Amino acid sequence: MRADRLLSLLLLLQNRGRMTAPELAAELEVSVRTVYRDVEALGASGVPVVADRGPAGGFRLVGGYRTRLTGLTEDEAGSLVLASVPGAAAELGLGADLAAARLKLEAALPAGMGERARRVAERFHLDAPGWFRDAEPVPHLAAVADAVWRQRALRVHYRRWKGEVHRELHPLGLVLKGGVWYLVARAEADIRTYRVSRVLGVEPLPGRFERPPGFDLAAVWAETSRRLEEARYQGEARLRVSPRVLRVLPAKFGAAGARAAAEAGAPDGDGWAEVTLPVEALPVAVCDLLGLGAEAEVLGPPELRAAVGAAASALAARYADGG
Repeated sequence: MRADRLLSLLLLLQNRGRMTAPELAAELEVSVRTVYRDVEALGASGVPVVADRGPAGGFRLVGGYRTRLTGLTEDEAGSLVLASVPGAAAELGLGADLAAARLKLEAALPAGMGERARRVAERFHLDAPGWFRDAEPVPHLAAVADAVWRQRALRVHYRRWKGEVHRELHPLGLVLKGGVWYLVARAEADIRTYRVSRVLGVEPLPGRFERPPGFDLAAVWAETSRRLEEARYQGEARLRVSPRVLRVLPAKFGAAGARAAAEAGAPDGDGWAEVTLPVEALPVAVCDLLGLGAEAEVLGPPELRAAVGAAASALAARYADGG
């Protein structure tokens, strides 16, 4: 571990120039005292590192010294696919590997290209999760990821909406969608998708399983997403909405709301327009449409209009006495 840290310290000084002891300590996640010991060890090994004192001081390498000890380990190379989502790498237990891999890549690049890569990293950041939603706890993500890497079968304790079950799975891949982790796995003869936050326990099983020939994780996920999208909506609602509601449909209903707003009919004399909106099962649709308030009217189908009207009447009765 110390040898890895010494190499990381050397690459930091090589890539970034002069750095103070607190800056190095923060990058390496060690104490300032450890940094001083490591710098002394580098000097003893023949690396020309010097300390400049004063307000603008710090440690630096002398005379443009550069090392070519930049070979990536297997774990570091594997972590590079997550370079744009360091939070995901950390959740998978690859945060340290990713940091080391990035340092080695910067060291291997010519000076101008390395500086450009750092400028890009300083100016662009990808934040995958959606707004106003706390990250889901995924205590078993690292164990699931390890089984994916090693092609190890798992016995999992899983919470479904109908209750808890135990399954023996062959983990085939992990997908991060909107900040939520999903496991794609073979269960008996089927390939299914599991939300990792609902895994209550995992037990690795002995031996290795064989992956299905030609398995394509991206293609499987695309097909799964398509089926889920189709299964989500149970019908369509015809609505008459105010201009304000027409503007907020995309924010409230996502792509479906955006399509409904784009295909809205011409405004009537009051400025209201008719839209057709895909909706989920009746109870969910009622809750969603009540959220539009009095600036939306359900025109059809009749059972949905009746259900929304009944819910609105119940609300009016509940608040009629003024509390």
